Amino acid sequence: MEVKKIIKTLREKNQLTQEQMAERLMVSRQAISRWENGDTQPDTESLKLLSKEFNVSINTLLGTPRKLICQCCGMPLNEDDLISHEQDGSFNEDYCKWCYENGTFVYDSKESLIDFLAKQMPNPENLSEEAMHNQIDLWLSKLKHWK
Repeated sequence: MEVKKIIKTLREKNQLTQEQMAERLMVSRQAISRWENGDTQPDTESLKLLSKEFNVSINTLLGTPRKLICQCCGMPLNEDDLISHEQDGSFNEDYCKWCYENGTFVYDSKESLIDFLAKQMPNPENLSEEAMHNQIDLWLSKLKHWK
């Protein structure tokens, strides 16, 4: 979906006029109109405010241009309700809500995450515990958090 449609849908879903939305975002009604018509797009600060005010990720506001994955466990972040939040309520699009909560990482070490994942993941090839741990470790080592 295009940015202009996303913003209009967000406004209508929250039953706001352009004027009311403009007040919440500290912009003019004309800015909202230009965004919804596709004449302009919100700047970075406006996107951050939209994200926080309406609890949607910036990635979603931009029409999901990036395929997000948790940089701790590798889980796809294809829904906003899976994405973690900072203490101030803003989204942290690098991590899932299970690995990073309110500005704090849940797993103290890669080994503790590997132990958890090894118990949760299917093992159709009946790999040994050591082989399963090695496979998960190899995958996690490619993610930003564990580099």
